[in-house]
Amino acid sequence: MEPLLNPTTGGYTGQRAKSLENAVYLRLMTPLGSYWANPLLGSRLHELAREKDVSRVGLLAKQYAEQALATLMPTEAQSIEVTAQQPHNGWLLLEIKAVAVDGQEHVYQHPVAVRG
Repeated sequence: MEPLLNPTTGGYTGQRAKSLENAVYLRLMTPLGSYWANPLLGSRLHELAREKDVSRVGLLAKQYAEQALATLMPTEAQSIEVTAQQPHNGWLLLEIKAVAVDGQEHVYQHPVAVRG
């Protein structure tokens, strides 16, 4: 097992990852195409920091997250479902429900900053 990353700070928590936590986090936080070993790893979520807090941005965030997390299937996850909550306060909250290959369901929350 690998060290667990804190999705808020990006630092190590001192615990060990037991599921898809790090894989989900790295795919959402890494800008698409920036990782030299795998240019298909990552997402376009970083582009949304320049966007205004309008409803179409919530749809884009959901789409970008789904595209980034699709690389986890079928080797690490059986299914992944992404929903976006947008309270229009300068943040989006993505909720990711992933079913690992061992059948365990995991839920992750990932905040995305947008211009308010």
